[in-house]
Amino acid sequence: MITDRRLEKLRKVAAQRQEMTVILENVHDPHNIGAVMRSCDAVGIQEIHIVINDPRMNRANTLTLNPTSTGVRKWLEVFFYDDMASCARNVRKKYDIILATHINDESKSLYELDLTGRVALLFGNEHDGISADALQYIDGNYLIPQYGMVQSLNISVACAISIFEAGRQRANAGLYNEDIESASESNKRTFDHFISKHKESYLR
Repeated sequence: MITDRRLEKLRKVAAQRQEMTVILENVHDPHNIGAVMRSCDAVGIQEIHIVINDPRMNRANTLTLNPTSTGVRKWLEVFFYDDMASCARNVRKKYDIILATHINDESKSLYELDLTGRVALLFGNEHDGISADALQYIDGNYLIPQYGMVQSLNISVACAISIFEAGRQRANAGLYNEDIESASESNKRTFDHFISKHKESYLR
């Protein structure tokens, strides 16, 4: 039902999952969410937290993440919330700081941040950015240095740049472990999750 090669791939990927997560607040376009998922998987993020409390959104479409089923969705753990307060409470059970891509006088450059710890990165929606409500729950702001005429990035691009910088820092710090036997209990639970999802796919 599962080949040795496939099993080894699941072990390695599970072992490399990082204590880092992404929060999306009212991201309207399911394609952007799908792109974020692919980037998260690529750098070893297992969890994504999605807040949906904007009445303008098609909630059903976001909850099912259609038409963005890309194959990566089944491997990730996605949590949905009706409000930012519930999301922040849950995130803080596992992560020490929440940082947001919000520009103000106190914002730091992405490249000045230490992203090797237990960190959550918050991204707002395509039109309004991060809400005032969500800003109550963050520990700091950062910006992505840009040198063009238009100082704006698509949400999925901003997320990818941010988490790949985190991945670079974490790789330099030696945080990508390939041995599931010596990995954390969280990584081992991720491996169990992978096995479960593989079995589900096989039975369909």
